[in-house]
Amino acid sequence: MDSDSILEIITTTIHSIVPDLSDTPITASDTMSQLGLDSVERQEVVILTLEAIGLEIPLVQLRGPRTIGDLAMLLHAKRKG
Repeated sequence: MDSDSILEIITTTIHSIVPDLSDTPITASDTMSQLGLDSVERQEVVILTLEAIGLEIPLVQLRGPRTIGDLAMLLHAKRKG
């Protein structure tokens, strides 16, 4: 699974958690804060994405990525090991 596939999972998850964004295109350069997700929603997106890609890591290891694309690349790198 490449980072583009993970990005697709993240965007699908965002659309399912925040139905108001269902018609909003989400790009790799967007941030979840810019999209209006609060901290609980952002955490839920990360947890559901981790489950979807079969990755079990502490959430503290995912601090740092600013954009959704950065998060997808980090998750891809963690998944590769």
